[in-house]
Amino acid sequence: MFDHNIFQDNLVGVDFCEQMVKETNPSVLAKAEKKEAPHANLHGFRTIADIMRALNPFVGSFYREALQMSRMTREMFCLMEGRHVHPSTLYPGGVGTVPTIQLFTDYIVRLMKYVEFMKKVVPLHDDLFDFFYEALPGYEEVGRRRVLLGCWGSFNNPAVCDYSYKKMTEWGRGMYVTPGVVVDDKLVTTDLVDINLNIRILLGSSYYEGWENGEKFVKNDPLGNPVDQNHPWNQTTIPKPQKRDFAGKYTWVMSPRWLDKRTGDHLALDTGGGPIARLWATALAGIVDIGYIKATGRSVKMYLPKTMSLPEVEFEWKIPKWSNAIERDRARTYFQVYAASAALYFAEQALAELHAGRTRTWSEFTVPQDAIGCGFHEAVRGVLSHHVVIRDGKIANYHPYPPTPWNANPRDIYGTPGPYEDAVQNTPIFEENGPDKFKGIDIMRAVRSFDPCLPCGVHMYLGNGKVLETHHSPMFGMNA
Repeated sequence: MFDHNIFQDNLVGVDFCEQMVKETNPSVLAKAEKKEAPHANLHGFRTIADIMRALNPFVGSFYREALQMSRMTREMFCLMEGRHVHPSTLYPGGVGTVPTIQLFTDYIVRLMKYVEFMKKVVPLHDDLFDFFYEALPGYEEVGRRRVLLGCWGSFNNPAVCDYSYKKMTEWGRGMYVTPGVVVDDKLVTTDLVDINLNIRILLGSSYYEGWENGEKFVKNDPLGNPVDQNHPWNQTTIPKPQKRDFAGKYTWVMSPRWLDKRTGDHLALDTGGGPIARLWATALAGIVDIGYIKATGRSVKMYLPKTMSLPEVEFEWKIPKWSNAIERDRARTYFQVYAASAALYFAEQALAELHAGRTRTWSEFTVPQDAIGCGFHEAVRGVLSHHVVIRDGKIANYHPYPPTPWNANPRDIYGTPGPYEDAVQNTPIFEENGPDKFKGIDIMRAVRSFDPCLPCGVHMYLGNGKVLETHHSPMFGMNA
């Protein structure tokens, strides 16, 4: 709730603010001035231009409201985890937070304010994003790539999850965000064991040597399935620094891929910044049904109860036609509702446990002498997996794979580009500025739709020997 809120409206949302649109597409702003917002009665802004003005950094009313909301969601996190961003209450085996009625009351009071805020946010963003499709025909091609989405699942069900590898298929499908690999709008698998075994770490454009002749730490998983040499369990990192060459080696990022055994293709899955993959996989699986959230097979319905000044409402995220910049951004808004709806359900479950006297938050934990292990979850921006080999009570090999390597990786040994490159390389340019004032806003929207967790550099060749180098991180409007 915190991260999506601050990124959507205080960082990437600035790409759609009046100030930016005025500088890059003045004709679009002129249309926005005349365009009545379809849901003005829900969010309070009469025209699309009014929405854009409200997103202007530090002065826009909605920008400032979202900034205050991000502060409150950070408080919610700190109630449970001690501090943000590095929690102080997490320990091997559990947490040190003591559950009390006061703790959950403080949390729920803030949660309900967030719920009310989301009842305005969804229609506001729907109006804004729909307008861009209308004002700029063909804008669906900006940041568009083939539907290749990965989600490792989130929000474990404690009634099912025991974190054992042997039952990983079962407890994975029991998650309140369903894991899955989506290829061309088809759900290939929801099995975490299958997902794990088919991860491959490839090179091609990275500053490393291969490990094909290195030690094979894991030959078989705990179920007896063979494990490939290019699986993270067997990866050996051998740096090979060299001069950057965009026709050869040009990055320290390796190329994670997922082997589709149906075709033999090594797929460059993306997370779309997290939400679009989570919603797409959950929708297609049709498993989640907790009252507040229901996956229908082609959509996800989310229920928000009555709040202080607004009635109850049901939002429905429907599988879009495209995996592109606009739909990645739209999904981020809807997943904020998903997270809030899930939090309401979890708070109810927690209070029931508290009233029943079941307040234990920690289990005995010992490091095994010899073991292999993995963990699958969703970070804010998407898939997060950990792969570890333990020998003699010590870590012998360990490799984590968070969202950034999946989204920001380079061309692999087969010439397949990573998601950022793939989404950008055929993106049409709608910006009205000529070469002398070109800002590259369409390219920046495409990259930022993935919610990069690092400053990015976009290098564009404009012809006539002129190279425009635009360094950008999601901090527009802030002075260093």
